Amino acid sequence: MADQGLAVESPLGDFRVPVKVTTADAIAGPYDLVLLTAKHYDIEAAIAAVRPAVGPETAVLPLLNGLVHLDTLDRAFGPGRVLGGVAYVGAVLLPDGHIRHINRLSGIAFGERGGGVSERAREIERLFAGTPVSAPVNDNILQEMWEKFVMISAMAGMNCLMRGTIGEITATEDGEALMRAALAECQAVAAAAGFAPRPQARDRVTAMLTERGSVNSASMRQDLEAGRRTEAAAILGDMRRRAETFGVETPLLRAAYCHLQVHENRLKAGR
Repeated sequence: MADQGLAVESPLGDFRVPVKVTTADAIAGPYDLVLLTAKHYDIEAAIAAVRPAVGPETAVLPLLNGLVHLDTLDRAFGPGRVLGGVAYVGAVLLPDGHIRHINRLSGIAFGERGGGVSERAREIERLFAGTPVSAPVNDNILQEMWEKFVMISAMAGMNCLMRGTIGEITATEDGEALMRAALAECQAVAAAAGFAPRPQARDRVTAMLTERGSVNSASMRQDLEAGRRTEAAAILGDMRRRAETFGVETPLLRAAYCHLQVHENRLKAGR
């Protein structure tokens, strides 16, 4: 990236921008805002890298799937500095280092985890104004994060378990029924946690995960099929752990996570 910049191919328009690549010992912080977009398995390295940028008034905005990273970031920086956030975008990293944006979504949801709208959240909202990224401040971000958590757990679990896209799964005799069952399991966990998906979110996600002919597939499946590490433990594993805590039965989630654990164990063994 230092040599070629950040190159993105997108249905919304291709672009290339220069990027200043630095190391932790060269960061001249603190900064007002740190966007954290690492994979879950790299979060400790990411924390070490950005720590010099974080001061008493810095807001840390993580855009990771799931919820388990919040505890890690709270321990590192203090809960008062860590916002809630999710990104709505589908993208893949190409072998040459370029990014391919594979749909027309380009949105961020973020806000204070305690609810309401703070002045610092308004300031961040203003930073995104006028860009192609839709980023209005959200006054109920934990609800938004749980709804994304439900969607990505069901989607990634089924994409990986069945090794196929949404369209390929729904083209089978039992695919749509199994997808709905996996989604219902994750929704039941969210409800038990006090964050039952709202009707509009429930309808939107159900339609997306049962769409005939859809090419949508979670990036976790791409990592799985490429033989790379996955975020299974931080997403499916965490959803399964929460299900056990609440006494919610999740047979499909358990099968999907077991499937991914086999893959991760093979990587650890060097096979």
